[in-house]
Amino acid sequence: MKRIYYTLCTILLLAATTATAQNTRTSMTYAVGFGTGDLGDFNSQVSWRGFQIDMHKMLDLKMGLGGSFGWNVFYDEKDYDTYTDGTASLSGKQYRYTNALPLLASFNYYMNPGQKANFFVGLGTGVTYIRRNTDMNLYTIEQEAWAFTLAPEIGIEIQNNLNNAFTIAVKYFNGLAAGDFDKTQSYITLNVGWTFKS
Repeated sequence: MKRIYYTLCTILLLAATTATAQNTRTSMTYAVGFGTGDLGDFNSQVSWRGFQIDMHKMLDLKMGLGGSFGWNVFYDEKDYDTYTDGTASLSGKQYRYTNALPLLASFNYYMNPGQKANFFVGLGTGVTYIRRNTDMNLYTIEQEAWAFTLAPEIGIEIQNNLNNAFTIAVKYFNGLAAGDFDKTQSYITLNVGWTFKS
């Protein structure tokens, strides 16, 4: 947990520093998560606990280079049942948690700079820290990994004024198999929030 705390503090410090630079876009969005693949099999419920911060230095009117950080918590409560893992069986209710914290470098391309509606596409690459906990009775199983991640994105900025815009975006995080996971850990986020320009 300390690693998560220190990573979060570092990102917030970078966000504050970047926000003071010229020609930057800083987006802060509420992120609703939907697990896919193996992550979706483990956590079938929607993640209502999430956020993302994206910061881009504009290279020109259409291209921005920067970084992205986020946090989504997926949670499921399973019915009382007998669960088997290998040769061991245990009866009870399961509580399943997955924490996903992507830390990515990203590139965005804006299609309609200066227009009321500015569509954009982006691609991020980096790592995602994934921690999965299965709690049952007095026992807990923890799995974790730092997974190499690719994250394509599509979205729209609706200009409020010259300095900020309402932002809606969809991003797909594809974390490759790593650490305690022999399958990819992927999920989709629907992001809604604001972009601030300086």
